Amino acid sequence: MKSKVDFINENTTRALMKLFIPLMLAMTLTMAYSMVDSLWVGNLLGEAGMSALTASTAIVLIMNSLSMGVGNGVSVMIAQRVGAMDTVGVKRAAAVVMIVSLFFSGAICLVGELASEYLLTAMATPAEVLTEAVSYLRLYLIGNVALFLYMQFTSIFRAFGDSVFQMKGMLMTVIVNAILDPIMINWWGFNGVAIATVISEFVCLAYAFAYHYKKKWFSFDFKAMTWEDVKTMGRLCVPTSIQSIMPALSSAVMITFVNPFGLTALAGYGVVRNLELIMFMPTNAMSMAVTSIVGQCKGAGRIDRAGDYCKKAMLTGGVLIGLVSALVICTSPMLSGCFGQGAEVGVIVAEFFHIVSIGYVLYMLTSCIQGYITGIGRPERAMLLLIAYYIIFRVLPALMLKHIFGLSGIWFAFLVSHILASVLAFVMLHTIKNFSRSRTNRNERSEAGSRKWLRSRDCLS
Repeated sequence: MKSKVDFINENTTRALMKLFIPLMLAMTLTMAYSMVDSLWVGNLLGEAGMSALTASTAIVLIMNSLSMGVGNGVSVMIAQRVGAMDTVGVKRAAAVVMIVSLFFSGAICLVGELASEYLLTAMATPAEVLTEAVSYLRLYLIGNVALFLYMQFTSIFRAFGDSVFQMKGMLMTVIVNAILDPIMINWWGFNGVAIATVISEFVCLAYAFAYHYKKKWFSFDFKAMTWEDVKTMGRLCVPTSIQSIMPALSSAVMITFVNPFGLTALAGYGVVRNLELIMFMPTNAMSMAVTSIVGQCKGAGRIDRAGDYCKKAMLTGGVLIGLVSALVICTSPMLSGCFGQGAEVGVIVAEFFHIVSIGYVLYMLTSCIQGYITGIGRPERAMLLLIAYYIIFRVLPALMLKHIFGLSGIWFAFLVSHILASVLAFVMLHTIKNFSRSRTNRNERSEAGSRKWLRSRDCLS
């Protein structure tokens, strides 16, 4: 069993780019997929439509993030076995992933259908758009089962170093969604957006099965599944899931702070979140790449290589995100017009990006460290980092600053969270490396002591 890319022996920069670039293209397509709905809704249904979509997609983002979070844990689980050349273990793990994912995503769909209206009401969704938001969410949840299974396929392929599948799959989804959106909106109004999304997600899952049948990177051994594999999946996926939903959960909370400022503020935040996808595109791709690569290095016993990959990722990613951020910040007022919004919304969008600015570079550095910590098998530490990032460092400052600076105070809370989280990430990285070095030294001293004792015993004999 071989990885598509030799992360253990190949040049670190070249190997990193072989996984990162296709992943970034896949993230670009993911961004386009998310923005297509907003573009059609904003231009065809106006400010009210954009507000309804913003309110309902806060929950959608949590669902998407949960599927990606489970996928990150799955990627570590499979990558470590690929690095250790454990073919039998990969077959068992892949079977467990599919079975658990099917039941889990089905349960989420059922709970979401029952709780949609309650959740959106609790988020202080404006009464003018509540009915449309609830309807959209209930329709979307049907397709979430297909999306969840698709994301687990991408995670397994990524563990083998194959990121081309995700890129091709997202391209297909974007095309299908972009074609269906205006047709479905014309037939069913706002609900048509959700129907188009559901159809595109099932098409994407069908492609995943076809790609797997063609490539045969791995197989499923359902008869050999064990509870130990289920426990391993839970140990890795629960922390990575919590990690992944933290940004979306925080965004949902922040929406409750923005809602009282009116529909214009809510529409502006909707545009902001869509434009932020541009900044998150390379960051998410780099974090995913680091997680999978470090997982393979860990499985092969090459922690030294894992550290090299983390450094290269931070350097490359920091420069790239700096350039992307500067472009978006400078053009944000113009870009907001692409979503069919007026000058007042453009002012809100421009203010947000001018306040946050440098925060996106810090976000990249923090995400690379998070990927490293998760990849070496310590997802619970990365989970604590993300909880601090999005709850303690963001929500709590927003609670205080919004009373002092109004809507701008909420934007300042975003910047505060980026700064404090990056400091905490570097402290955690330093602590983990020091712990690893001290443990290695202890093992070396123990082995040296054992060799000395054996030599003395031989001399006495």
